[in-house]
Amino acid sequence: MNESFEPRNDLEKSLLDAQEGRIPGEQFMQSLLESQVYMPIYEQQGDAIGNIQLDNKAKPLSIKDESGDEFLILFTSPERAGEFVKDYPGYGDGGLLAEFSWIMEKMGVGFGISLNPNWPVGIDLEPEVIKQLSGG
Repeated sequence: MNESFEPRNDLEKSLLDAQEGRIPGEQFMQSLLESQVYMPIYEQQGDAIGNIQLDNKAKPLSIKDESGDEFLILFTSPERAGEFVKDYPGYGDGGLLAEFSWIMEKMGVGFGISLNPNWPVGIDLEPEVIKQLSGG
């Protein structure tokens, strides 16, 4: 059991159960497809007047791995993003809670996904896995 990670929502419970072998990976993936996740979005200071955004193009946080594959960074809740986004100026204040399936639909293929990076309970989905999930 992972004592340092206390699940705060159903997706986190499902992820922990999958990592500890209590449910099959396919069951976790189904849960993920039906869940909301948090996507940090770049928010440049000065891009808004009051609460109105002037830039209508969202810039989600992504990083490249050693082999050059790009991974979209997602979290199981906004609270999980705090420490990670400190290293990425402009991503600490903005974000979007969205259905994982909607994110998959909008991003297309060619990306991987890193869910809860730097947390003991997280998962990296390679671009090939995302392509399969997208039906591609």
